[in-house]
Amino acid sequence: MSSVKVAVYPGTFDPITLGHLNIIERASRLFDKLIVAVGVNSGKSPWFTAEERCEMIRQSVAERALENVEATLYQGLTVRFAKRLGARVMVRGVRPLTDLPAELTLMMANRQLEHDVETLFLVADGELAHVSSSLIKEIACAEEDAALNAFLPMPIIDAVRRKAHERLVNLR
Repeated sequence: MSSVKVAVYPGTFDPITLGHLNIIERASRLFDKLIVAVGVNSGKSPWFTAEERCEMIRQSVAERALENVEATLYQGLTVRFAKRLGARVMVRGVRPLTDLPAELTLMMANRQLEHDVETLFLVADGELAHVSSSLIKEIACAEEDAALNAFLPMPIIDAVRRKAHERLVNLR
């Protein structure tokens, strides 16, 4: 058994938001190593490839000098991935009004699959608790960059803006 405390923070991160980054920063203070795990899910239609999402996470955590955080890709059951990495905790960022029922159901299923992997729920701080990647996509398509500054890490605003422009052009 490793004495290093490892946690996994899984998600789609399409794109990473300041809400995600808030959870990453806080969780990185609780564990020796935090692995931000970008899920590859064929059932979703993300704006960015999994590799692009990993790179955006790396840029965002580098800007904040979070040296114990790494980003990686994974497929399959998250709880099994966490177990393979030796993580005893999965961090889940939740929005209090929208995410809790589904997250509690998922937590109970994960406990049945891997009883020694715990789930830790964290809510993003105040003004970030409502932020979602879906909201960001709507704002990116309709608003100027100044609006994005309130929701996205600086290193990825240009990439999100370019992707929003591409999608708008393709709709025409």
